[in-house]
Amino acid sequence: MSARAGIIVTGTEVLSGQIADQNGPWVAARLLELGVDVAHTTICGDRPRDLTAQLAFLADQRVDLIVTTGGLGPTADDLTVETVAAFCGLPLRADDVLAQQIEAIIRSWRRYAEVDELPDALAAAIAKQALVPDGALPIAPTGTAPGIAIAAAADRPAILILPGPPRELQAMWPAALATPAVAGVLARADDVEHRQLRAFGLSEPDLATTLRRAEQELPGFGALEVTTCMRGGELDISTRFPHADEQTYLDLKALLRQQYSTEIFSPDGTTLDDLLAAALAGATIATAESCTGGMVAARLTDRAGSSSYVLGGIVSYANSVKTDVLGVPAALIDEHGAVSEPVAAAMADGARAVTGADIAISTSGIAGPGGAVPGKPVGTVCFGLAVAGRATTTITRWLPGDRALVRTLATTVALHLVYRALVPA
Repeated sequence: MSARAGIIVTGTEVLSGQIADQNGPWVAARLLELGVDVAHTTICGDRPRDLTAQLAFLADQRVDLIVTTGGLGPTADDLTVETVAAFCGLPLRADDVLAQQIEAIIRSWRRYAEVDELPDALAAAIAKQALVPDGALPIAPTGTAPGIAIAAAADRPAILILPGPPRELQAMWPAALATPAVAGVLARADDVEHRQLRAFGLSEPDLATTLRRAEQELPGFGALEVTTCMRGGELDISTRFPHADEQTYLDLKALLRQQYSTEIFSPDGTTLDDLLAAALAGATIATAESCTGGMVAARLTDRAGSSSYVLGGIVSYANSVKTDVLGVPAALIDEHGAVSEPVAAAMADGARAVTGADIAISTSGIAGPGGAVPGKPVGTVCFGLAVAGRATTTITRWLPGDRALVRTLATTVALHLVYRALVPA
């Protein structure tokens, strides 16, 4: 690639692990989509010396663009703009237009009338956030923190300063790309394509074997950059390639779909949640959950418009709820145990009966770390699927990992069972 970038995520709370970094991966993915190679992503606390060191490191790596996130607030520890300006040798100046924009946002949020004088603390905060390195271009705030784009100089790359809250950063991104400093870098980016497949029930070692075969059979395979990531039980297969090599990618895609016709559920990268939403059009669904504690219902309702197909869910963690609410016979639990396919089937049937849904999915398992019994180790999860007009089906899976992972994987399995019932492979 002809354009390279580095990302600096600032924030002591990120460095210490108090919050997870969302900005670094998001910015990296967007730059890669634009054909910019991301050479480094670093994290540092709110310390000017450390940020300066990372700026110097990335400049030494001859990147074309440095993107920083965070440290743009009004408090004393928000020092990104001041530190970057010093690194670039640029004095700070007050931007009156920017100050007016920030003040208008604050007045609208806090309901200050135009005739009301702002408290001294707020006025000082606005003045601090309206400081811009001389010659830099401010980017209108989407919260109260503006972004800043600094053009490249002979001894350093272009620098894009973005806010830390992910919502603000993502909303500002289109305007940031349009600044001359960033647009100039993008103009040198390679013309690359990024395509994605999603698979369920496919392991990375098995895929690696097939990719080695493809390397031997497909001319031009070396032009493809294939990366894989196992996430929540699904395997993401991402491929980047020059636009001129699209046919080679299509040949690889055809090979993979032929080899894994059942496992590849999304040939174009569409997420399971989006596929399920489309598949559930005209149908209704309910959940009956024990070990997943409502996680399946949460996934189903994590999108606007889900009320058109999700009727409700029952978290039947206690056996008494299984019997009293879902109508699972107590004798069935006594005979087979709560973690069993007969009970999972009865839970799904009960959820349909209680809610009137067309489809119901149930989970009952041992997420750990305790609770294992002979024949049912930690990670044992039973699923029931009840669909109107069909016999209720069940399946048991033995899922690896700690409690959090078992519950996450069980949620993924449950949703795939529903999807396969609606859209057979």
